[in-house]
Amino acid sequence: MENYEKLLDEAFAKIKKTDISKERFEIPKIEGHVEGRKTILTNFFQTADYIRRNPEHFQKFLLKELAVSGQKESERLVLNMKIPSAKINQKIEQYVKEFVLCRECKKPDTELVKEPSSRVTFMRCLACGAKHAVSKI
Repeated sequence: MENYEKLLDEAFAKIKKTDISKERFEIPKIEGHVEGRKTILTNFFQTADYIRRNPEHFQKFLLKELAVSGQKESERLVLNMKIPSAKINQKIEQYVKEFVLCRECKKPDTELVKEPSSRVTFMRCLACGAKHAVSKI
């Protein structure tokens, strides 16, 4: 029995320690400015790329949640209303929690998959294998 515990201690010593305190995924903050009555989001597509989501899906969510119309213009998103960046960042956090982070392991390694046999969209976690239905936008 002592030999087993000695081998077990050696095995635990060789295992790489994980740092639980650091987060490898940070919810991005939007950058933009106001021009007249419009709000210009300059890093919208970089944000969509960072969270690994389709820009059209991300845009549709933001426009619906902010109750504003908008359109893409080259590499930026133009909202047809003055909106404070704090409110936009709050909606981005909501999007990430609903459509990016896994509900089981809380990791961002997920993808949205639409099953061909049904009209339901699922979020599948590549880290833990969990699969959850997500709401339509």
